[in-house]
Amino acid sequence: MRFALLRLLLAGMAASFLLPTPASATSADLVRLESELRALVGGRSGEYGIAALDLRDGSNVAVNGHLPFAMASTVKLAIAAVYLSEVDAGRRTLSNMVAGRPASRVMELMIVRSDNQAADQLLAAVGGPVVVQQWLNAHGFSGIRVDRTIAQLLRERGHLADVKDVATPTAMVAFLSRLEDATVLTARSGAYLFDLMRRCATGTRRIRALLPPGTTVEDKTGTLDGVTNDVGFITMPDGHRVAIAIFARGGRDRQPGIAAVARLVYDRFADSTRNALSVFMQLR
Repeated sequence: MRFALLRLLLAGMAASFLLPTPASATSADLVRLESELRALVGGRSGEYGIAALDLRDGSNVAVNGHLPFAMASTVKLAIAAVYLSEVDAGRRTLSNMVAGRPASRVMELMIVRSDNQAADQLLAAVGGPVVVQQWLNAHGFSGIRVDRTIAQLLRERGHLADVKDVATPTAMVAFLSRLEDATVLTARSGAYLFDLMRRCATGTRRIRALLPPGTTVEDKTGTLDGVTNDVGFITMPDGHRVAIAIFARGGRDRQPGIAAVARLVYDRFADSTRNALSVFMQLR
């Protein structure tokens, strides 16, 4: 009996030393994924910027990760974050009236429906683009710039070559990861925002489109002439999340391109999960 218990104990110790962190990707895995992503988007018209970050172990991959792309309505996540940080500080509440409606309703319209008027109303409430940029700078978010209201952005056009209201894919996933780890928002405010993103009604043909049924996605889309974006979180089969930003400009069929990129990222990170579980089962 004692020898049997000893064998079980030693097997458990071996498993603890040999079992890779669930969903961790090796350097070779990440290099292969980046190569696959480059091949995937290289065969499509237009230009793509991609970044994905495993929020559990920091594994990451990027294609054109440091190129600035027009954010379009993905900027609305920054507007929401600034307002919610004010709620966390006790200076505002979600019950405060914004343009005659509770802030909670205005934020819901902005994130779930991507309502531009609601976005500008909430943006005005926090003090405008300058205040959002100051908040981003104060928290160390380089690679993201907020210059205009949504109304101004739509009037000025020129989105493909714009240098205003842009973000790099790597900067966007860094921003998303900070929303998730409760360093810039409380866990309560983060959960509130993620619930709105989970209900996003504008992105059914983008990140979500090709993922397995039932996969949890929390995202925010962005669309302008010649610009199609989707950023957010994908939950892997074991329950951990990957932050992802996909920006596409020019060319044709950008929504199917985003969907294909998201599925490839999902499959590769999900494979890491399955491989780790397979090793665990072999060690049992």
